[in-house]
Amino acid sequence: MRFAPSPTGMFHVGGARSALQNWIYARQQGGVFVLRIEDTDAARNKPEWTEGILSALDWIGIERGSYEGPYFQSSYAAEHRAAAQRLYEAGRAYYCDCTREAVQARTGNQYTGYDGFCRDRELPPGEGRALRFRTPDEGVTVVTDLIRGEPTFENKLIEDFVIARGDGSPVFLLANVVDDMTMGITHVIRAEEHLPNTPKQQLLWDALGVKPPIWAHVPVVVNEKRQKLSKRRDKVALEAYRDEGYLAEAMRNYLMLLGWAPSGDREIVPWSVIEDEFRLDEVNPSPAFFDEKKLRAFNGEYIRALPVAEFVEACQPWLTGTGTIAPPPWQPTEFDPAVFAAVAPLAQTRIAVLSEIVPNVDFLFVDSPLIDEAAWNKAMKEGSAELLDAAVAAFEAVDSWDAETLKATLEAVGAERGLKLGKAQAPVRVAVTGRTVGLPLFESLEVLGRERALTRMRAARVRLV
Repeated sequence: MRFAPSPTGMFHVGGARSALQNWIYARQQGGVFVLRIEDTDAARNKPEWTEGILSALDWIGIERGSYEGPYFQSSYAAEHRAAAQRLYEAGRAYYCDCTREAVQARTGNQYTGYDGFCRDRELPPGEGRALRFRTPDEGVTVVTDLIRGEPTFENKLIEDFVIARGDGSPVFLLANVVDDMTMGITHVIRAEEHLPNTPKQQLLWDALGVKPPIWAHVPVVVNEKRQKLSKRRDKVALEAYRDEGYLAEAMRNYLMLLGWAPSGDREIVPWSVIEDEFRLDEVNPSPAFFDEKKLRAFNGEYIRALPVAEFVEACQPWLTGTGTIAPPPWQPTEFDPAVFAAVAPLAQTRIAVLSEIVPNVDFLFVDSPLIDEAAWNKAMKEGSAELLDAAVAAFEAVDSWDAETLKATLEAVGAERGLKLGKAQAPVRVAVTGRTVGLPLFESLEVLGRERALTRMRAARVRLV
């Protein structure tokens, strides 16, 4: 098996799905997983993109050292050119000097493919002359596909396609085939969008005298409008989901459900179950909907299933900041690990992605709360000033600063004003945390401490004047 991404941008979630499927199938069959970086587009390649691919694969469990490679397509340029020369010498390819404009002028249609004009001109190699593969005039090319059966293509409908450019450099179709031959690839799992290339590549395999691989074209991944996921339009970068706080276990579980499902009425399953049950021939060929809301719900389930200690550890990048994750709004010296550990179980049940930990706990580690103006305007209604005065007085008088006592105290303050607890606690919550939603209020007050809580409530009262 091989996974062969191009280092030309962020790592696409669809590519991650294909990598996982290749990885699992290779392990199931006792085979080998090969990582090949298709880096021949020098104008678009950047070393950081290659490192991004390796890092993303590490994150989803395909770790460096556990596979062959990475190999780089550019290292096989000599083999590519040799294959092109073999095809030319065998009469399976010919040189062509036709421009796009010349073809259009002859056919009168900009959408018509190449018309075979140079097939019998016997042009020698020359500057600006592309090398075209001579496709058969008759018969069909049958593709053996583990997901789609045996798609059949009429050879007469396949134009004589370019295999080497005018400067002699081979194009993707040929380079990809030669690399697969060189590396002994027997099975190719890749996205459905490559299916139209497959008869051309299979013809190249046959012309070079090597048995083609078994193919498996997995369904295209689409958005909610059933449009193919696009880097320009959709959130597709695996790194973006990682930095937002999606767990690798949740992400790879969800990716494997794009076109396939484990047995029974279940979707969230251990990775060992997926490795055991995944079958290529059970993959649905229909387009697979990448539902970010569903992924978010998956991730919340995985977060809640973590032991608290593991949850605390998983939150650390967002509590400190990294090269790709912004630092939190507090100074490092203001952060207290013991305080965070005390509220971690409360936060764990309330967040769906790890980045949400910061707005849930920031009030504990800053001098004064970061006030959300919309939350302030919603909570601080008429009578809020008087309620805060009464709450401060009542809280000052309590003997024990614990969640149960604080709740009973504020409940009594609200009752005196005809308010249920939910209404009474809204101004207090915003005064203390800056937001209308977050961790349970009374547990938050207990951890924050009497003096800090009362200071914030008094400051909010002043602001209301």
